[in-house]
Amino acid sequence: MKLQQLRYVVEIVRHNNHLSAAADALNTSQPGVSRQIQLLEQELGFEIFMRTRNRIIDLTEPGRVVFSIAQRIATDVAALKSLKEDMHSGNRGVFTIATTHTQARYVLPKVVEKFVARYPDVKLVLKQGDPEEICALVEAGDADLSIGTETTRDFPNLVKLDCFDLHRCIVAPVGHPILAVPELTLEEIACYPIITYDTRYSGRWKVMKAFTDAGLEPKIVMSGIDADVCKTYVGMGLGIGILAAMTYDPERDVGIRARDASHLLPSSTIKIVLRRNTYLRSFLLDFVHSVAPNLTPLRVRRAVHEFQTVAG
Repeated sequence: MKLQQLRYVVEIVRHNNHLSAAADALNTSQPGVSRQIQLLEQELGFEIFMRTRNRIIDLTEPGRVVFSIAQRIATDVAALKSLKEDMHSGNRGVFTIATTHTQARYVLPKVVEKFVARYPDVKLVLKQGDPEEICALVEAGDADLSIGTETTRDFPNLVKLDCFDLHRCIVAPVGHPILAVPELTLEEIACYPIITYDTRYSGRWKVMKAFTDAGLEPKIVMSGIDADVCKTYVGMGLGIGILAAMTYDPERDVGIRARDASHLLPSSTIKIVLRRNTYLRSFLLDFVHSVAPNLTPLRVRRAVHEFQTVAG
């Protein structure tokens, strides 16, 4: 059994069972990947993948166990590489952060500016995606950590650390009636066309549940993957926006105004997500602390240790 074979299993699953895509990601040939998987299955004595006409369609039940083990081994190898870099080069190397647009645009700029000044020999890489995509990047070892809101999909092998809450507001063009009502209510909001985040972002399911629980059906006329897109169309008068409060800047957002809706709509929790067996380099811990001062290096180490202990 070879580490390379286990890596092939992980890449095939990551690429939705497409052998050619997995082979491209691994810089090898499709027949080579297929042959190594067959050799691994022969050694184990059972099939890892279900096939139809020689095409992989899913994992078998024992294959799911193999995939879980292969993932852990892959991340352990990544942790060893990080340890090697730390021992030989100190504060050098590549630090990859996966994040959503809201965090990249409104939370991280000042943090990144200070980090780059403090660690000039660390190459910082930002990868963007929706909350589930960025967690998947961490799970696969393609990012050291992620920063984003909660996900509907569970990621049992990842450590999730609460940073802060993301409250919501209503934004509307200057002079819009909703900005002048004495008491803002869900009923009042539901009277107007609404522009908000795409279903994959910023806990939109929480917002929709608040309306559903109140017996209301909001008129979502447009969805955007980020607040800037939503604000653009709000400014054009196409609807009112339900956005994260931190995304509204009264100096920059000319032509629109915001109104607090935190008492009506549930907040989302920003989380920093790590692999449970990641090697916690000093600059990673410093970065986490800069994003969330409550997450001291000691607290992060304890959280990861406790997760490892519970997970076994």
